Amino acid sequence: MSDIVLPVSVRDNTGTGPARAARREGFVPGTLYGGKLGPVSIAIRENVLRKAIHSGKFLSNMVTLEHDGEKQSVIPKDVQFDPVTDFPLHVDLFRVDADSVIDVEVSVVFLGEDKSPGLKRGGALNVVRHSVELSCPAGSIPESIEVDISGLEIGDSVHISDVTLPEGIKPTIDDRDFTIATVAGARAAVEDEEDDVEGEEGEDGEATEASEGEDGEAEGEESND
Repeated sequence: MSDIVLPVSVRDNTGTGPARAARREGFVPGTLYGGKLGPVSIAIRENVLRKAIHSGKFLSNMVTLEHDGEKQSVIPKDVQFDPVTDFPLHVDLFRVDADSVIDVEVSVVFLGEDKSPGLKRGGALNVVRHSVELSCPAGSIPESIEVDISGLEIGDSVHISDVTLPEGIKPTIDDRDFTIATVAGARAAVEDEEDDVEGEEGEDGEATEASEGEDGEAEGEESND
């Protein structure tokens, strides 16, 4: 769970013009929605929002809004960025409480790469999912899920059923045991195969040369006769 607190102000005017005016004054316009209340237009100091985003704990984590001494828990749902300057242009925030069950994308962290027999033999880790969508209480969102691949051989795969999720948290995809990663592309095995092929070609070449030599000797004997 994030400990980010964002002071916000309420915007009375909405639309493109007021939003541009807010940006000129150093604010990022946003919308607060969800829950029993209607949508509210807000503004957050641009430097404060950028600091929160760069913390790495902003998106898909519960954060706190503060306005006139009152606090509101929210989940950031989307941030729009300027394609040139990469400055935040607009933010969407969703009201929640600690017990609200929400769907969020959580990143996957792989453990044991240095111990995997398959990777040691030259295999490559093929990551199918860098993140997994989970259904969990807003107050218990994990920063990441850990996937142990220390025992994977070449050709092995790890599925969501192989991952131990915290209590009360489950994947939103529940109709299949989807794959998270596989170990494939064994370079060592390919090199061994290439060596075998080269060896066979060498033996064939020697056999051919020997055959050609015998044919030449036979032709020589015929000419002497």
